Amino acid sequence: MQSVSGRRPFYRIMAMGLVSLLLVGLGAFTVQSGEKIVHPDAVKKARRVLITLDTLDTMDRLPGDLSPLPKVKSPRDNPTTAEKVELGKMLFFDPRLSGNDHWACSTCHNPSLGFSDGLPRSLGFGDEQELDRHTPTVLNIAFNSLQFWDGRAATMEEQAVAPIQAEREMNSNPKKLERKLNAIPEYKERFKKVFGRRVTMENIGKAIAAFERTLVTGDSPFDRYMKGDKNALTVQEKRGLILFISKAGCTQCHNGENLTDNKFHNIGVPPAGPAKDDLGRYNVTKSEVDKRAFKTPSIRNISMTPPYMHNGVLATLDEVVDFYNKGGGDDPNQSPKIFKLGLTRQEKRDLVAFLMTLTGDMPIVSYPQLPQVATLSKR
Repeated sequence: MQSVSGRRPFYRIMAMGLVSLLLVGLGAFTVQSGEKIVHPDAVKKARRVLITLDTLDTMDRLPGDLSPLPKVKSPRDNPTTAEKVELGKMLFFDPRLSGNDHWACSTCHNPSLGFSDGLPRSLGFGDEQELDRHTPTVLNIAFNSLQFWDGRAATMEEQAVAPIQAEREMNSNPKKLERKLNAIPEYKERFKKVFGRRVTMENIGKAIAAFERTLVTGDSPFDRYMKGDKNALTVQEKRGLILFISKAGCTQCHNGENLTDNKFHNIGVPPAGPAKDDLGRYNVTKSEVDKRAFKTPSIRNISMTPPYMHNGVLATLDEVVDFYNKGGGDDPNQSPKIFKLGLTRQEKRDLVAFLMTLTGDMPIVSYPQLPQVATLSKR
């Protein structure tokens, strides 16, 4: 749409040219073992491209293909139904899924804490031990290609049952859990209605995954801005967005609709907690390049899930920005995508202000009425 002065076409053309330069710069790569590797010099060059507040508002496409979240797709072998989602919600909140009838999925994935737990690292079974890693949120994990910090689960269904069976987490024996839930008439009836059979561990995972696919956030100020409401962000937040897509180089890894590349990187996070040397993705792949590499988390709703990093070592977003600004931590296996940013004090404040705009509307989840155990008659 042309303005009275006739300048908008010029700005639009200039903006598209800038986008092209940034996309070429951030997308420049060499091919190594079949994988696209971004060349750090190309990234540094792209960071010098100037985007102004005027040109930002005319850009139809941003570097990193940033965009609002699409609709969630269900896998063919686990289609979503209302009955399955309701069953999954019951299971998600039911502490009887743990070996001591005390630990539910919602214990660590608390809706009031952004479906995390607010702790640096999770507490293990029975509150008796601190685990090695920070509890990741389950918001928007439907858009992940792999699950957990090390990507050891390929599907949400695998992700749903892994903590239930883990000795240090919910510590449930699968066969005992199946017998326990089959002894509850309402569960037995619901599983038969939804899956056509009694309770099984596989279908516990399918039901919980179906519920978790409804835990999607939307309509954040950033989403509204991307949909065309150019007043959805303040001037400071727009300055932060410009930094995010240019000088700070954030879209190297935090890209796409869910603001993650779904890959694994070593950024030099210092050790904290029980794990003296958590090898991360290496434990899954046994590849040297993956030593101390962890999954890029989505930064949607990042303001709701402190502390940060895989081990919760950074308490605030200010600390996170400072960490990246100084070039990450000292690690011989650090990713070449990490380098000193040279952000000023004001630029760091602007970047944090933008990160706060990524918080969307939370899904409304009411606590379910859990099925009751049948009353045993006296003999």
